[in-house]
Amino acid sequence: MTTIETEKRISSNSPEQLFAFLTDMNNFEKLMPEGKIEKWESSDDQCEFTIKGMARIGLKKESVEAPSKINISSFGKVPFTFTLDINIKELADQQTEVSMVFNGDINPFMKMMVEKPLRNFFDFLVKKATEITI
Repeated sequence: MTTIETEKRISSNSPEQLFAFLTDMNNFEKLMPEGKIEKWESSDDQCEFTIKGMARIGLKKESVEAPSKINISSFGKVPFTFTLDINIKELADQQTEVSMVFNGDINPFMKMMVEKPLRNFFDFLVKKATEITI
């Protein structure tokens, strides 16, 4: 099992605002790197997209613990199965910490190729989530 923990970032949104935004999988498109995503499809509970030059990725909301945690899992024809936990923690009034923890069933050979790009991708998602004003 490969675990990737993102950096913790601070948002000026409340935990409730961030939680509401991130539990709607349609909003994940706003977090994606510009010009790097193709064939976006989404609903309230799941999204699918292709990262240019890479595989198609499916994300499905599995469970939530309002307003502090969102559990997401892979679905569809993904190159490996994984889960993604989004952690939301209130620090002060209008200061909320956000981080993600990825756990993937990646074989050792593939891990060497994808670990760094995955870390960069999830760090980017957290950064975008904290920059959005809701």
